[in-house]
Amino acid sequence: MQQLLSPTISYPSPLLHLTSHPFPPKPHFCPTHRLSFYPPPKMASFSGFLAKSQMGMTAAAAAGDGANGFSSLMDYVGKGGLDVGDDLLVLLYHIQFACKRIAALVASPFNSALGKHSALTGATSGAAASDRDKPKPLDVVANEIILSSLRNSGKVSVMASEEDDAPIWINDDGPFVVVLDPLDGSRNIDASIPTGTIFGVYNRLTELDNQPTEEKALLNSLQSGRKLVAAGYVLYSSATILCASFGSGTHAFTLDHSTGDFILTHPSIRIPPRGQIYSVNDARYFDWPEGLRQYIDTVRQGKGKFPKKYSARYICSLVADFHRTVLYGGIAMNPRDHLRLVYEANPLSYLAEQAGGKGSDGKSRILSIQPVKLHQRLPLFLGSLEDIDELESYGDVQQKVNPGYEV
Repeated sequence: MQQLLSPTISYPSPLLHLTSHPFPPKPHFCPTHRLSFYPPPKMASFSGFLAKSQMGMTAAAAAGDGANGFSSLMDYVGKGGLDVGDDLLVLLYHIQFACKRIAALVASPFNSALGKHSALTGATSGAAASDRDKPKPLDVVANEIILSSLRNSGKVSVMASEEDDAPIWINDDGPFVVVLDPLDGSRNIDASIPTGTIFGVYNRLTELDNQPTEEKALLNSLQSGRKLVAAGYVLYSSATILCASFGSGTHAFTLDHSTGDFILTHPSIRIPPRGQIYSVNDARYFDWPEGLRQYIDTVRQGKGKFPKKYSARYICSLVADFHRTVLYGGIAMNPRDHLRLVYEANPLSYLAEQAGGKGSDGKSRILSIQPVKLHQRLPLFLGSLEDIDELESYGDVQQKVNPGYEV
């Protein structure tokens, strides 16, 4: 009874090291201190990774119950499933570990306190031309978490992030290049709106190895989306969902908080060829070009090629709007030159195509566009194949002017 009345409670946090205490102490932040996030031990071989991975498997996965939907992420993409190769498997292990840390960070009661320390916003982004796009404290911390995990993996030569002006050269021997948006939608965290991480993986261009470091880092990061070997996003919402493709379909895994495993819940996702939902900021209707207004007017009246009235659903979180579109069909769009080709449009378009959908800038296939700048922006339309084709037939759907608000 005494134990029930006076419990000793531990309050874990991704930001703080708190000792056990009946009440949580006030957090103490040191803005000048470089945060450490305890990445998993570096594993240079698959045998070392496998031993670590098997420790975390669910009982069902360990028993080979993948046929009933209980395969872990590591099980499914490993030798018993897709067999993506040892190097990519180890890299994925470190990426998913980092995203678990970010999921805990996003859900932590202490993240609002972190946001009050402006010194953590010292990182700059080449994409940040306005206050709207300046890095937020949580963006910076999420970036640090992923960079730490990628360094520790030993499998990454270059990381290119929305939060950094230029790509970071990590390892001369790393076989992969990783591009990412560490925390998309972070400005909505205080309202508990879903956020996400987006990532893409390329092979390192070995023919550039003799070039100066800065040059080869940039050129490795500016590969065409057609050369992606893997891409994914992690949705931080009521559930934490990792959706990824390795060139053989798009698959989603849901985090089981009781075991710490991502469990296969949506194998081989297929975007419906037609949806009945469009996702866009309707408040900008009168700023849109004529073609886009005509398209939206037509489909919401049920007068398009699909004779049903479309509904509007808009979260203003790219990962969340795209995730819903992947499952239900339709279009998620931003007609402005706003979203980034390298680490948003390319990975998500890759996932869409692997699920039978399409990614377009309103005129061209996203994956056919050659990036020329790391933080290059463009309009983005993602979703059902037939819906995207119908949208493109209206011609003038890219919003090139932004009256009354910044990009």
